[in-house]
Amino acid sequence: MPKTDPHDPGVEPARKRSEEAGDAAHTPVQIGEGKVRFGTASWTDPTMTAPGVFYPRGADSAEERLRFYASQFPVVEVDATYYALPNKRTAESWVERTPNGFVFDIKAHALMTGQPTEVTRLPKAIKEELPASLQEKKRIYRKDVPEELLAAVYTHFREALQPLVEAGKLGAILVQFPKWVFPSHEARDLILETRRRLDLPIAVEFRHGSWFNEKNAERTVKFLEDSKIPYVAVDEPQGFKSSVPPVIVPTSHELAVFRFHGRNAENWEKKDIAPSERFRYLYDQDELADWTPKIAAVAKKTKETHAVYNNCFSNYGTTNAQEAARLLAEMQA
Repeated sequence: MPKTDPHDPGVEPARKRSEEAGDAAHTPVQIGEGKVRFGTASWTDPTMTAPGVFYPRGADSAEERLRFYASQFPVVEVDATYYALPNKRTAESWVERTPNGFVFDIKAHALMTGQPTEVTRLPKAIKEELPASLQEKKRIYRKDVPEELLAAVYTHFREALQPLVEAGKLGAILVQFPKWVFPSHEARDLILETRRRLDLPIAVEFRHGSWFNEKNAERTVKFLEDSKIPYVAVDEPQGFKSSVPPVIVPTSHELAVFRFHGRNAENWEKKDIAPSERFRYLYDQDELADWTPKIAAVAKKTKETHAVYNNCFSNYGTTNAQEAARLLAEMQA
């Protein structure tokens, strides 16, 4: 995007907007009996941790950054667990470095949703048990993995997150299905299987618009409602076959999730670019305000709502999360 684009203004204009937003995002915003947490989909992106962008100077370690982030927002999304299975010590450190009431939404591992994973990123104990033919591959898919090893993946994932569960700091497991997973009995069965095998609360995000086309929308919503599985409403570029429309419907009384991917259509399906470039977009005030009554309406019907900004380029996501929290708080004033 050229620098003349108002949705890519640079660090300083975004910082000014952040300062003007105030501290409404520091704690959940109360809506009736429910509460809304605002946060971002990363606290470690290199464009975000660069000096002088979001973190105060001197906050150079992983511990200092998480402690600071958790003083600004009450929720964060963990992306690393999609690429590599978590380990228990890391989860213990997350518990230690965040205050009571802070929660983590954790991305499900790639193998759980039909996406490929790099063999080198699997835990040694699982990797060594793979058939020789799979050990030689760079990437493997769920369908390739023997059942007993797939079960071990779920067990490892669940046990590693136990410190978060015990501390009351696990929000939900974000289960994202790739754009080649279309509505079908098999896909719906996979969603239920994923929840059963994880034995943890999940929220589901689809990556193909067919789940909400004229033919499938009603069935998709009914399936999620009947299963009491939270649906992840998204804001993202439209006009692509994969584009999921901004459907806003609470499908669980326990939790609702909104994820804001930005509207960078130019980079949305571009290959071989950093995720931060794909989501490089700063929402303007009107775009955020359009979502405020929608978030409020859903929050009134759920115990907890998470509004997560995935436009994690530089300080764009943190700025928009702060502004969106202020708009919602002002609406309730």
